[in-house]
Amino acid sequence: MNNADSQPSLFGDGPDFSIEDQFRAKGLVVCGVDEAGRGPLAGPVVTAAVILHPDHIPDGLNDSKKLSAKKRDELYDLIMANAHVGIASAPPSTIFERNIRGATLHAMAQAVKSLSITPDIALIDGRDIPPKLPCRGQALIKGDSRSLSIAAASIIAKVTRDRMCVLLDQSLPAYGFGKHKGYGTALHMQALQNHGATPHHRADFKPIAEIIANKS
Repeated sequence: MNNADSQPSLFGDGPDFSIEDQFRAKGLVVCGVDEAGRGPLAGPVVTAAVILHPDHIPDGLNDSKKLSAKKRDELYDLIMANAHVGIASAPPSTIFERNIRGATLHAMAQAVKSLSITPDIALIDGRDIPPKLPCRGQALIKGDSRSLSIAAASIIAKVTRDRMCVLLDQSLPAYGFGKHKGYGTALHMQALQNHGATPHHRADFKPIAEIIANKS
């Protein structure tokens, strides 16, 4: 563990705690918010909100995409043990109703609302601020590479979603969800051709819509 307050880093060298510190200096509670699973053809989009304790930030915390699965799992356990965490998801039915952007923003707001402490400000990865947040929001492009709180949220969301796909694989082994996690790999596309789409697939995504139309 380290104290991120004493170890600032230059932008571009990885996430740090400097943005959070600007708000903490004013007595404000800050959370980071990120998502996993906007692009896959199947499964939910998962969001997480994390309030880090400045004295208990795990070493090696970074954007989940830059970490191995083993390292993400290790950091997941440390974050869950030392931070306030809220998790929410939107299933394919919600994605169909709201579209992927709307479903993601809705789930982000739900993740913040599920925190045991209501933050004063939520740092949101990306360009959009979710409606109906219980606090002020600030969008940060490439936030998972700039803010340790957002990086932590990216890890929680990614690991949670991957584990959901492993469970899905157990009930639908022919599709290989444990391997591709719902993304449009060759393995996944072949399984769709062989077996058709399931209720876990996103019917409004073009490849799935085409398969559904061809099977009908």
